[in-house]
Amino acid sequence: MKKTNTLLLLAIGFYSTVATAQTKPPGKDWLIDNHAYTATIAEKGKEIVISNGLLSRSFRITPNVICTDYRNLVSGEQLLRAVKSEARLTINGHGYMIGGAKGQPQNAYLLPAWLDQLHTGPSDFIYTGYQVTNIQPYLKWQPHGWCANPKQATGKALIFSYQAQAPELKGLQVKVHYEIFDGIPLLAKWLEITNQSGQTIKLNQVVNEILATPEEESAVVGGVQLMQRPHGIYIESNYSFNNAMKANLSDQTTHWKADSTYTSQVNYDYQTPCLLEIYPIVPVGIAMAAGEQYLSIRTYELLLDGYDRERNGLAKRQLYRTIAPWTTENPIFMHLVSTKPEKVKAVIDQCAATGYEGVILSFGSGLNMEDTSAANIAKFKSLADYAHSKKVLLGGYSLFSSRRISDEDDVINPATGKPGGAFFGNAPCLGSKWGLSYLQKIKYFIATAGFDIFENDGPYPGDVCASTTHPGHTGLEDSQWKQMELQKGLYRELNEKGVYVNAPDWYFMDGTNKIALGYREVNFSLPRAEQLILNRQNIFDGTWEKTPAMSWGFVPLSEYQGGGAAATLEPLKDHLDAYEQLMMQYYGAGVQACYRGPRLYDTVTTKIVVQNVISWYKKYRDILNTDVIHLRRADGRDWDGIMHVSAKLPQKAMVMLYNPTQQPITREVALPMYYSGLTQTVRIREKEGVAKTYVLDRAYNAYVKVTIPAAGYTWLVAE
Repeated sequence: MKKTNTLLLLAIGFYSTVATAQTKPPGKDWLIDNHAYTATIAEKGKEIVISNGLLSRSFRITPNVICTDYRNLVSGEQLLRAVKSEARLTINGHGYMIGGAKGQPQNAYLLPAWLDQLHTGPSDFIYTGYQVTNIQPYLKWQPHGWCANPKQATGKALIFSYQAQAPELKGLQVKVHYEIFDGIPLLAKWLEITNQSGQTIKLNQVVNEILATPEEESAVVGGVQLMQRPHGIYIESNYSFNNAMKANLSDQTTHWKADSTYTSQVNYDYQTPCLLEIYPIVPVGIAMAAGEQYLSIRTYELLLDGYDRERNGLAKRQLYRTIAPWTTENPIFMHLVSTKPEKVKAVIDQCAATGYEGVILSFGSGLNMEDTSAANIAKFKSLADYAHSKKVLLGGYSLFSSRRISDEDDVINPATGKPGGAFFGNAPCLGSKWGLSYLQKIKYFIATAGFDIFENDGPYPGDVCASTTHPGHTGLEDSQWKQMELQKGLYRELNEKGVYVNAPDWYFMDGTNKIALGYREVNFSLPRAEQLILNRQNIFDGTWEKTPAMSWGFVPLSEYQGGGAAATLEPLKDHLDAYEQLMMQYYGAGVQACYRGPRLYDTVTTKIVVQNVISWYKKYRDILNTDVIHLRRADGRDWDGIMHVSAKLPQKAMVMLYNPTQQPITREVALPMYYSGLTQTVRIREKEGVAKTYVLDRAYNAYVKVTIPAAGYTWLVAE
C-alpha cells in the first residue's frame, strides 16, 4: 500500500466535516477558487450583517452597537460567546467604552432572547448611525514591472458613528470602521477619532477590538500563558516590529487575556485565555488638540478553518496578496559593492545582458543617500539615467539604526536619562532633528536621483525615547507612536511613488515589499557545500507564512563575514556548479537573493550559466511565484524539496527536488495536488521531457519515481 500524504488527508478529513457543520457549505474551496465569495452588508430590522459566504459578523444597533454573532461559514465555528464593547478608549486617565452593552446573565454562551435585556453605561459612547461604502485602497499603489497580483483589494466597508455621552468629552466623535474583503475570510477594523470638544485631550490608549471568544481548551488548573489560545482567528495589525522576520513574533498588539466575568468557566482561577484585546503594548500616549484627528492601528482578522499548518499558511499568504498586493512584485536584482561609475555601468550592462532587472548599491559600496549635495545627486542621477536607458532599475542601501549620532539626537534611555538603551544599543531617535532631517534627505535623494529601489537597514524597531527636546515627539509617552508614524509614513510615501522597498522588519501593511527570508549572517562564512543545505532549510522554513516574493535570501559572490575562498564564489568561473545551484535553489523557490559582489559573471561561460538560469526563471516565473507546498525539509541525509502549486495557471505545479548526497538516488515522491484543483489525473514531465499521465489517489496525490543526480537537483512540471 502506498503511503498517503498527511497534509492532504487532513484536508480531506476537514472537508468531510464541513458539510455537516454549516447550513450552506461553500461550493468551492476558497483557496482553490474564491470567485463566488462576494462581500455584502445587509440591514435586517435591528441587525446589520456583514458576510462574504466565508464569514459573517452580525451587529444589533439597539440599545447600542452590539456584536452578537461572528461565524466561520466554512467550518461553522462560532467565535463569540459573550457581548463586549466594540472598542475602548483611555482619555485623560479614564476609560470609556465604545458601543457594547451590559447585563448578559451567562458568559459561556449568548442567547438571542437576552439581547432586549441589555443596557448601556452612562459614560459609554453611543451609536448615532452607520454608512456603507466600497473598500478604498489604503495606499495609492500602482504595480511597476512584473507583479503576480496587480489589483487592489475589493469588498465592502461598514462604518459605525458614535458620540460621547460623558460631559467632559462632549464633542468627541468616534467612527469604527469594518472592512470585509471579497474572496477571503478576512475582516479589517480600525478607529477614527475626531476631537471636536474644543479642548486638548490626552489620548492614553486605544483598544480597537475586544472579543469574548470560546475557549480553545478547558483545564481546572492552568494560566493564560500556558493554555492554548483559540485557533480559529488569526490577528495581524500594522503595528509589528522587532526584527524577528516573522509576523507573530513581531506583533505588538494581540493580547489574549483571562475574563473574570466568565464565572462558569472550568478554570478555578478564571485564567482561561478567552478574551482577545487589540492595542499597542506601549500605550499611544498622545495629546490631541481641538480639531485634530487620530487613526488607530489597522487590525486584520483572518478566520482559519482547521489545524493544518500548510492550509493555514496558505490562508495567511493569501491575506498578504489581498491587502498588500505590492508584496507580489518581485524584481530580479543583485547587490553591487561599488559606486565607481565605470563599475556601476559595467554591472548594469551585465544585468541587461543576462535578464537581471535591478541593481542595489550595497552596504560597503560607498553610497551615502544622506549626502544631498548637488555633486552627489548628479553622480547618481547620471547612473540611474544610464540604468533606465538599459531598462534596469537602480537603488541603494541606507543604514538607520545601530549607529550613534550625538547626545542630542540619539534615543534617550528613560532609566538613565542618557543616550542608549535602544534595541540596537545606540540608535538615533526618528523624532530628533537628525531623524526628521534623515527622512527628508532620503526622500529628496530618491526623488532627485531617480532611484527605483530603497533598502533600509535597521529600521526603527520600536524604541521609546525619554527626550523632551526632540521636535518629533513631546516626551516618553508618545515617543513610540510618533516615531512609528514617521517610519511608516516614509514607506507609504515611497510606495505610492513607485519605489520598491526592502526593509528587515514587518512593515508590509504600510508599503514595504520585501523582508529577509530569515538567516544567520555568519553562516555565509561557512563552506559552500554547507551553505547550499542551510539555504534550502531557510527557504523551507521561511515560506510557511510568507509568499516567495516577500523574502530575500543572500548569496555572497565575494567574501562576506569571513570564511575565505571556501565560502565565496569568486572567481565565479571556478565555482560554476555551486553558483548555478545557489541560483536554482532561490529562483526555483521564487525567492530573490542578494547576489552581493563586484559582478554577475567573469567569463563567457559564466555569463551563459547566468543567462540560462534567468531565462528558465522567466519562462516559469508565474508558477515559481505561487504558493509553496512543503514536501521535505533538507537534512543532508536524503532528498529534500518544495512544490509550487496553482489552480489558475496552465502549469499546475512546479516541483524542485535536491539530492545532498554524493550518489544518485531514485525515490518515489508523493506530490500533493489538491490545491492545484485537479481531481482525477495530472500530466507531469521532468524538466523539458515528455509528460506522463498520473492518476491521483483519494488524497489527491500523484506518485512520481524520479532520479536525482549526486549533489544535484532536478525539477518537474505538472500540467
